[in-house]
Amino acid sequence: MIETLRIEGLAIVEKAELEFGPGLNVLTGETGAGKSIVRGALGLLSGARATADTLRDGHDTAVVEAVFRTERQSEFEAELAERGIDTEDHELVVRRTISRAGRSRAQIAGQLAPVATLGELLGGRLEISSQHDSQRLRRPEVHGELLDRIGGLGKTRDAVAEGVRAIRELDAELERLRAESAARARQQDFLSFQVQEIDEASLDVAEEEALRADRARLAHAGRLGEEGTCAVVLLSGDSQRADDACAADQLAEAARIALGLATVDPQLGDLAERLAGAQAEVRDAALELERYVAGIEADPSRLARAEERLHQIEQLQRKYGATLADVLEFRDAAARELASIEGADEREAEILAEREPLVAKLEKAAKKLSRGRAKAAKRLSESVQDGLRQLAMPRAEFSVALDRLPAPEGLPCGPGGREAPEFFFTANPGEAPRPLRKVASGGELSRAFLAVKNAAREADGGMVLVFDEVDAGIGGQAADRVGRTLAELAAHHQVLCITHLPQVAAFADTHFKVEKIASEGRTRTRISQVEGPDRVEEIARMAGGREVGEATRRHARELLGSRGESSRARQTRPASAP
Repeated sequence: MIETLRIEGLAIVEKAELEFGPGLNVLTGETGAGKSIVRGALGLLSGARATADTLRDGHDTAVVEAVFRTERQSEFEAELAERGIDTEDHELVVRRTISRAGRSRAQIAGQLAPVATLGELLGGRLEISSQHDSQRLRRPEVHGELLDRIGGLGKTRDAVAEGVRAIRELDAELERLRAESAARARQQDFLSFQVQEIDEASLDVAEEEALRADRARLAHAGRLGEEGTCAVVLLSGDSQRADDACAADQLAEAARIALGLATVDPQLGDLAERLAGAQAEVRDAALELERYVAGIEADPSRLARAEERLHQIEQLQRKYGATLADVLEFRDAAARELASIEGADEREAEILAEREPLVAKLEKAAKKLSRGRAKAAKRLSESVQDGLRQLAMPRAEFSVALDRLPAPEGLPCGPGGREAPEFFFTANPGEAPRPLRKVASGGELSRAFLAVKNAAREADGGMVLVFDEVDAGIGGQAADRVGRTLAELAAHHQVLCITHLPQVAAFADTHFKVEKIASEGRTRTRISQVEGPDRVEEIARMAGGREVGEATRRHARELLGSRGESSRARQTRPASAP
């Protein structure tokens, strides 16, 4: 439950502190006094959006701070512990600040936290309903949400929605694969041709250079033989002409002379050895060149084969890469892509195999959801029907229709299950119930909203429920019944109610008066708890307007007296709230 709420610098509230109690807390006051500012402050604590224009003039910062008691909320405390938040002595302090610059900060138990964390922690435990929220009952999708919440079917509904999502993802992938099937087949043929063409060429990265050298020798065999023979003669002489001086002979003669001179001057010994070595090198080179020339022969067929092979290589290079290494790299990439394409057919089979158990699981979850809804619909119909009788609508009829929805193709149901729950209602005897959204008036809708809330009280146990004038459009006996319904809710939750009805306010366990006062040229809101004579005076004001007479006060005391026993009975059953 909320123990303390402090507001500072928000709208026309300069500073206010409220000490809420368990059970039913009401806030009353004239229109425009600032009652809804309290509701807005609680909204900020549960993560609502904040803007700088909500700040009071003259304040650079607005602050909303609340102390929550958590001793009856073991699950909530466990969730806080998982986030590293300690609730010392079962007390949790939550603070929200808004600056003039529009920046918003949140603190939970003294730790800075993202504003979104407030919604995650408190959004499902601090529920705020304004006079417009009853209008949500005009939206059929809300009926399903309420029914599933009351029936404790949230996890089953989530399982159905998740099952549909998972199957649709597989179907989308399968559809994409099938749509791309023709393109894949064309690409597969093309890649297969490319890989085969390169493989059939049996390429070797070193082959091109060797082929080009071979082609050059074969193309110039005549020149190589003729000029090579001439070089051999120059080096080692012509056997047919013994008188010709060749390089080897001349080097031998030079080495002989140098050796003779070395006997005179030993410094020439090294030079003589070098000349002798050069002469030996020349003879070896001449022999090697002679063998090379002897091996040269013109071979047109071999030259043609080399030309043909080089042409094949150049054709592949024009298609697939500048070098043989590039061509082979292209081939490997094409082979990988080909393997992935060939795996697409396998993926189709995998998808179909994955889909079958998911459909069976979804079918099971959908049946479970339908069975749960049927039970919950019966229970909710009876509970709301009874609640409407207590809200001065003794002849009203309420029921929950579970209209079967057509299943999407290939699925047992849609994400919301097999049926679309919708509330049916009639306030007039003899008239068949029709959709609530079409036939209920504003006052009837408010009472139906409270009856549904009351029916959901056990499913939503441990919440703080905030009602902002949900009793709009109601008066007389119906107002008394609304007060009793709120009091019943307060036996299971902490209820904060903003109201203009004295019949409702009289049921309060804790009563706050909100008034607007002016001083020193400024307007501000003052919030004070009223008890005893002050509370009688406030109830009398609500019942009789500005002019409060003794008869009105007597009526107020009667209202409070008749509710006192009910209030005392509630106090023996403490509400559980975060």
